[in-house]
Amino acid sequence: MPQATSQGRWVALLKGTVSVILLVTNTLLWGVPLLLLSLLRPVLPFNSARRRLRTALDAVAGGWIAGNNWWIRHWLAPDWRVTLPNGLCREQHWLVIANHRSWVDVFILMSALHQRLPPPRFFVKRELSWIPIVGQAFRALDFPIMRRYSRAQLKRRPQLARRDLQTTRRALADAGASPVTLYNFAEGTRFSIDKQRAQRSPWQHLLKPRAGGCAQVVELLGEHLCGIVDITLDYRAGRTGFGDFLCGRGGSVTIRARRLEIPPWMAQGDYAGDPLYRQRFQNWINVLWQEKDQQLSCSDPL
Repeated sequence: MPQATSQGRWVALLKGTVSVILLVTNTLLWGVPLLLLSLLRPVLPFNSARRRLRTALDAVAGGWIAGNNWWIRHWLAPDWRVTLPNGLCREQHWLVIANHRSWVDVFILMSALHQRLPPPRFFVKRELSWIPIVGQAFRALDFPIMRRYSRAQLKRRPQLARRDLQTTRRALADAGASPVTLYNFAEGTRFSIDKQRAQRSPWQHLLKPRAGGCAQVVELLGEHLCGIVDITLDYRAGRTGFGDFLCGRGGSVTIRARRLEIPPWMAQGDYAGDPLYRQRFQNWINVLWQEKDQQLSCSDPL
């Protein structure tokens, strides 16, 4: 038994080492051309040329996603059990909302939804924008880069609440011409027991969701937004660690997605300026989180 355990560790180490090499190689293969292409943006004089450049940048990013999906599928062969709704398409804008447990979440979503929805745009924390190559790619692809403000900061300077809206507006400047998918981990950070206790979250498996990012997308895309995809990531039969994933020890993960229609009231409000609308939006997302928590509390995670 000790020999078998030792052998298993060496196999996991080999898998992890090769996975890191494949991930880094794929990132350099597609990341460098993406950054070089992005240098053209400031010198392009016409909107039509900038839109074509954006299409090219999305194609390069799609190559990175496809490359990752290839080595994940063929080298790691993870046990990801995905349920997707009908009616998804690449010709219209979408908003994807998900709970957040691990860095693996991004790879799962890109594997499940690649080529089923338009190119992705993730809401990312400002700190992540400083990661070499990856951070520059976020900026080149116009990912909305969010700053986090404390309640005290917002109380002293209420105008800070609109900065994220302006950031999202810039990211969606060509929304009418180029469909995208906005991905929002509404909890704003990865789940942990310590964070759950610090927040006094009312849910057993989730942190408190923030409605602001979703509201910004609905407000800015308006009639261009086709619908909302609500995704629940269930790791109860697996592991959340990124190292476990790279080493092929992630176990089973269940991904349940459903399509939600946009309520008529949602497209006719001002989240930053209307307290009643803001509370209604927060209540709406709280109901989603209550339903997620009930799913994650079922006896059978699969």
